[in-house]
Amino acid sequence: MGNRWTRSGSSLTLLPERQSSERQGEGKDSDNDSLDGLDRREDIAQFPYVEFTGRDSITCPTCQGTGRIPSGQVNELVALIPYSDQRLQPQRTKLYVVLSIVLCLFTSALVAFFLFPRSVVVVDAGIRSVTVHFDHTNMKVLMNMTSTLNFSNPNFFSVLVQSVNCQVLYMKTVIGTKQLDNATTILPLSESQVNYTVSVEIGSSAAYV
Repeated sequence: MGNRWTRSGSSLTLLPERQSSERQGEGKDSDNDSLDGLDRREDIAQFPYVEFTGRDSITCPTCQGTGRIPSGQVNELVALIPYSDQRLQPQRTKLYVVLSIVLCLFTSALVAFFLFPRSVVVVDAGIRSVTVHFDHTNMKVLMNMTSTLNFSNPNFFSVLVQSVNCQVLYMKTVIGTKQLDNATTILPLSESQVNYTVSVEIGSSAAYV
């Protein structure tokens, strides 16, 4: 066992020879370990797939023991996912269901509000003009009365008034009638007026005179 002298600048240091040799040995061991690790990785990468079949084992029917899936069966094979996989766990399912129900109810309410048919309101605006003719030969009075009807459409769609039947009463007796076909078309949320004329004949033979 000897000693080794090292010189650094103007000072001298005494190092035991055994300690220096131990350090050199540790460095060599670490280098050998790293090299061994790289060699093992390369060996594992180059190691082919081998299926070890025993008495109780079965060869994989998909790859037939080759470890590779044929390219022609990529779209035909189904992967099995464990039940505990996170992708199978419901995420905000209740929230989505509640929002879907609320959205459906809101949509149904809007459709019912806008498309539900409402009755058309008809108001008699009174007589606008009356034309009277005297028939002295037959002792009759002929009158043409023009009246106005106000139609109000509370719906959100257009309404076609197909037929209007009007009657003129005198002392609860019908003395004139008038029927209008395809009277008018009322736009959504608007009003319209229809004028009609009824001819009335008054004579001595009339029961109401």
